[in-house]
Amino acid sequence: MRGIAISLGVLSAGGILFWALGADSNPKVAKDPARLINSIEGPALYKAYCAACHGKDASGNGPMASALKVAPPDLTRIAERNDGAFPMARVDRIIAGEEQLPSGHGTREMPLWGPIFSQVERDQDLGRVRIYNLIRYLMTLQTKSAAAVR
Repeated sequence: MRGIAISLGVLSAGGILFWALGADSNPKVAKDPARLINSIEGPALYKAYCAACHGKDASGNGPMASALKVAPPDLTRIAERNDGAFPMARVDRIIAGEEQLPSGHGTREMPLWGPIFSQVERDQDLGRVRIYNLIRYLMTLQTKSAAAVR
């Protein structure tokens, strides 16, 4: 009986959280996905903002991936998909929300992180630092070492 009460309590709390987050008809994807974390380090930013969809290893197999309409890309192959060169400026524009993709970043499922990363009262420039550090971290995850940075 106690187990049932605990289960009901967890389900109720989950329902309240689901409602509070403003989740839409797809229960696995919340409308308000993220808040700013204190860290400006690339690995911490990746873990907080990217790993849920792209996976811990960045291969596109995160726990939320199956809930998305468009499968998250394998971020370890960015350089490979660009003739061996990591397109740093383009990745920067995509994360910042300055370049739209046909699907993915900029949707309710894949928010633009630039505005979230810049939610710092004391120094808006830290948003750019966060993006840069995240990009540098993504560069370290590439399966083939990028011969050049574009």
